[in-house]
Amino acid sequence: MPTGAASLRLRDRTFGADHPVVMAIVNLTPDSFYAPARHASGSAALDAVARAVADGADIVDLGGIRAGRGPEVDATEEARRVVPVVEEVRVRHPEVLVSVDTWRADVARHVARAGADLLNDTWAGHDPRLVEVAGAEGVGVVCSHTGGALPRTDPFRVAYPGRPGRIAGADPRDGVVDDVVVTLAAAASRAVSRGVDPASVLVDPTHDFGKNTWHSLHLVRRTAALVELGYPVLMALSRKDFVGETLDLPVDERLEGTLAATAVAAWQGARVFRTHDVAATRRTLDMVAAIRGDAAPARAVRGLA
Repeated sequence: MPTGAASLRLRDRTFGADHPVVMAIVNLTPDSFYAPARHASGSAALDAVARAVADGADIVDLGGIRAGRGPEVDATEEARRVVPVVEEVRVRHPEVLVSVDTWRADVARHVARAGADLLNDTWAGHDPRLVEVAGAEGVGVVCSHTGGALPRTDPFRVAYPGRPGRIAGADPRDGVVDDVVVTLAAAASRAVSRGVDPASVLVDPTHDFGKNTWHSLHLVRRTAALVELGYPVLMALSRKDFVGETLDLPVDERLEGTLAATAVAAWQGARVFRTHDVAATRRTLDMVAAIRGDAAPARAVRGLA
């Protein structure tokens, strides 16, 4: 069975292996790829946050701009959408941690000062100042991997041939794993050097971003290699294209495939799961934690009472 994974610490909360962490996706955008995640107003987003907290979310991840292609949203508009919601979530739900999905340092500074606990940089340090904001403001940061892709672009015929001199007999598909591990190790080290608490540095292989479906499947299969980096591993698998292509299903029918990938990654030690489906993910992770022996059943009376 996989060994225990790194502890995660954000603000004044520490999560051990007995508590898998659920990160709820709440987008303040009209064009997110999954319709139920679209919240065109702050009040709608706050309602979604309340539902996510009730369903067992530990973190809410607020986004003000679609990750993929779409209408231009400048930094001013992105901050206008997100900052008031960060402030209000802090007031209404002091027990929940707040993450903001942004790659822009200027937006990151605004949200950190509004009360965000984590900066989810899904575009792999495209703005190198963002990690410096995290260190200066005392918040966590997600280090991601996109294979060099630019923000809001789609992958096209990407390849990861692997490092020269690999051991004979090694899995030829591991080129993408090698690239992800090296990239995330360097990014995490830089974050720590800029003052971010190592337990507040998360690493995310970033499925679909700069990758094809074969790459994303192999990264789930090899989650343990990411866990070995020693930082909490974030998995953003929810309803992504690699799930849809694998099962030939549209976005609104990808829950089961997502949960299967979630269980495999959790078994290997991934710690944080970004999801559109909080209750189902919470139950899946709690079951895996109990099977691993990290957590006890909520109730165990069969054969005893």
